[in-house]
Amino acid sequence: MTYKKEYIASTHHPDEFWLKQARKIAWFTPPLKGCQKTDNGYFEWFKGGQLNTSYLALDHHVNNGRGDKTALIYDSPVTQTTQHFTYNELLTDVAQFAGGLSRLGVKKGDRVIIYMPMIPQAAIAMLACARLGAVHSVVFGGFAANELAVRIDDAKPVAIVTASCGIEGSKVLPYKPLVEEAIELAEHKPQACVLFQREQLTAELNENMDYDWNALVNASEPAPPVSVDATDPLYVLYTSGTTGKPKGVVRDNGGHAVALHYSMGAVYGIDEDDVFWAAS
Repeated sequence: MTYKKEYIASTHHPDEFWLKQARKIAWFTPPLKGCQKTDNGYFEWFKGGQLNTSYLALDHHVNNGRGDKTALIYDSPVTQTTQHFTYNELLTDVAQFAGGLSRLGVKKGDRVIIYMPMIPQAAIAMLACARLGAVHSVVFGGFAANELAVRIDDAKPVAIVTASCGIEGSKVLPYKPLVEEAIELAEHKPQACVLFQREQLTAELNENMDYDWNALVNASEPAPPVSVDATDPLYVLYTSGTTGKPKGVVRDNGGHAVALHYSMGAVYGIDEDDVFWAAS
């Protein structure tokens, strides 16, 4: 189909067009409608559908014989580190960490702030939250304590996931002091903080609320994917706050999954065995 025909189909018959795209992903319960206008003038996408984003990203591929294929490549010019994760390996890491978060009381609908450097554990934490039906919010690692505190007060997370440090060029930036100051500044107090110790810096843990990533994972059972509504939120991403208080943009599970699956093919031309480079 040409771009023009695709565009006309999506704008003239959005319900039919997007329901057709929705059928291409693995739902637990498929939706019967693509989009429905609500009383307040907004649209609800794929209402009635049930799914799990972590399941779609990992379990679905493992179940369909792609477990030994590469799912994630980590290539850091800062630390001169390269790692490859298969779908099997990533599923194991995500399910185990989700089990760890569950041990700390994180459940469906809870919010979790992820304040991490660009390391594989950041992606693992996002998928682990999605696995539990929890809502994650990625906050740029290295943000000042006050900026993190503002987002803590808005999202009201039950937990924060962080690392011992980030690396900017040749400079090691300790994260733990920033997180502690942010919690001190915030009115809302998270119940727990999970910290991944990087080899460049070991952070001192507060025994009242801090948990070592590896110790938590080793003490936990893998968590299964929780079925959520298509209209349940997947993540909250905050605006920069340059012109005022940061605004939380909420993305739901169903709309995100269908639009992403469609975009990877129609916009980026990505097919199986291709590599997508996320540089931002």
